[in-house]
Amino acid sequence: MSLSLRSDVCATDTADGMVLLDEVTGRYWQLNRTAALVLRGLIDGAEPSDMARALCEAYPRLTAERADADTASITRALMASRLVVPA
Repeated sequence: MSLSLRSDVCATDTADGMVLLDEVTGRYWQLNRTAALVLRGLIDGAEPSDMARALCEAYPRLTAERADADTASITRALMASRLVVPA
């Protein structure tokens, strides 16, 4: 499931991950490096399973099961916060 940022959400990379601004509500969201990696991949067209593998590559001690769970959790949180929409 590829995602896109909502048209009124701006993203800025930071040293620690990424910051999202919802221009409608004025709320900022800070993503850590893991969440930013997942979001960038999903925005670029990767599937969640691809991003789970990318997490395992980025964090060698991470299990595949945990990477799948983290990817799903990040995706659900972004969707629930209405920061992203299906592409």
